[in-house]
Amino acid sequence: MHSQPFSALKNSAHLKEGPSLQDFIRSTAEPGSVYIASRNESVPYIAPETLRGQKRKVFLEVYGCQMNTNDTEIVWSILKAHDYQRTVNVKDADIVLMMTCAIREGAEDTVWNRLKHLRQLKHKRETNEEKPLQIGVLGCMAERLKKQLVEKEHSVDVVAGPDAYKDLPRLLAIGQKGQKAINVLLSLDETYADVVPVKLDRKSKTAYVSIMRGCDNMCSYCIVPFTRGKERSRPIQSVRDEVLQLENEGIREITLLGQNVNSYRDTSEEMLQDAPKEATLLAPGFRTVYKSKVGGLRFAELLTELAEAVPEMRIRFTSPHPKDFPRDVLETIGKYPNVCNSLHLPAQSGNTQVLERMRRGYTREAYLNLVKEVRDIIPNVTLSSDFICGFCGETETEFADTVTLIESVGYHAAFLFAYSMREKTTAHRRYVDDVPGDVKQERLRRMIAAFRTEAERLNCQFIGRTELILVEGYSKRSRTDLAGRNDGNVKVIVPAGRIRSSREAGSDDLRPVGVGDYVAVRIVDSNSQILKGNPLYHTTLREFYAVR
Repeated sequence: MHSQPFSALKNSAHLKEGPSLQDFIRSTAEPGSVYIASRNESVPYIAPETLRGQKRKVFLEVYGCQMNTNDTEIVWSILKAHDYQRTVNVKDADIVLMMTCAIREGAEDTVWNRLKHLRQLKHKRETNEEKPLQIGVLGCMAERLKKQLVEKEHSVDVVAGPDAYKDLPRLLAIGQKGQKAINVLLSLDETYADVVPVKLDRKSKTAYVSIMRGCDNMCSYCIVPFTRGKERSRPIQSVRDEVLQLENEGIREITLLGQNVNSYRDTSEEMLQDAPKEATLLAPGFRTVYKSKVGGLRFAELLTELAEAVPEMRIRFTSPHPKDFPRDVLETIGKYPNVCNSLHLPAQSGNTQVLERMRRGYTREAYLNLVKEVRDIIPNVTLSSDFICGFCGETETEFADTVTLIESVGYHAAFLFAYSMREKTTAHRRYVDDVPGDVKQERLRRMIAAFRTEAERLNCQFIGRTELILVEGYSKRSRTDLAGRNDGNVKVIVPAGRIRSSREAGSDDLRPVGVGDYVAVRIVDSNSQILKGNPLYHTTLREFYAVR
């Protein structure tokens, strides 16, 4: 027998490593069939070159919270690395990707309505034999509804949950062949720490930094643990590196993100050797539905690391849980001037019995005691909160406790909602959504009125004070005014123009105010939503607080 030539042997080996007949059959699946990623099945073969975007244009739409904005920046980073291009005009798009929210029914209704419009656009292109349009639904709504999305809205080609964004190039390649592609597998360790987000707004001097994902709290009304999975945190070093890179790019303010951001716990191997083997500390009077977690570096350590690494960068964070504000976290916030003195303390209700049904882990009294401790340690703190009215079984007396809590605490900002029942939640299994819709809306109006009254009173206290603001851009109402935010995260409107270049500068040493500038401002007017002021001089964060 003659031996095969080298080239034939090489080709034979290549074929053995290539796709099998089964892979070929998968790749020729009929248009309209649905591929669903599974942990127990091998993925369909996709030729490596098809993972490249080939400069196909992607239009990105973001709905919901700041985490969704950051997730979209992660998605764009992944797709950009695979040779996709971004467009801000949906008419030019080859692909429309919608980053969705599922926390309330109204948020999902918005997406369903948008999908109807996109279906018409897709059908019009098919009728006119124009370039095809791929539609993808990402994020929490994708995770909650899964295959139901493509069954209810046939125009949807790709469905990807919060932990499947790295799989998007493959899903889009499958979907391009007319097959539906779904990956909603949740992960116990995916944090996207190895993906550098690409900012959607390149002009902005603020940025979001995701430090942890998922939530273990299991509040009875909340869908997040089911759409975002278990808590897991990025290593401190990874977060620090990203923040330093953002500083090099000219970013002046970051917001640390997580579903329960202040339960951050770095358990990476390099940190475990030095980290104390201590249980998680909670604020007094608070409890959890899960066992205390031992070991790891906590939120106070992360704040300290970042505050010292970037002293000229403001640091904010959201969304926290009140239970994870032990004294060391509050003292860290009070110690560093670049960690903003604005805290989000989501109460959800002011009634202890409702809080028990919500599985929040605290009483009205414990929450009020935390507010007192916060104000003792951080005297100039501004507070914001979340409230839900009309939760299952809420009586008029129980709701009245929410109004009195809003009035007694006083918040500069609040996110107020009527309760919306979500499937899979504990409330869906245990309770009845028995508060009539008109009653919910009437209670919502009363919450809003109480909040605005107190916000107006609190904002009035800024008048006459000199505040440091970070200029974000022009006011929405006038190009002759600029808008920024003070340390307390309250919007401040100031006239555009030239001001003194420093606190010590003379009246003739002037320079214009631009986006990203720190400016000292004298507050002269206020209402429940904004402050108005006169800009005094340019400054830096450290210089401003050094003379106070």
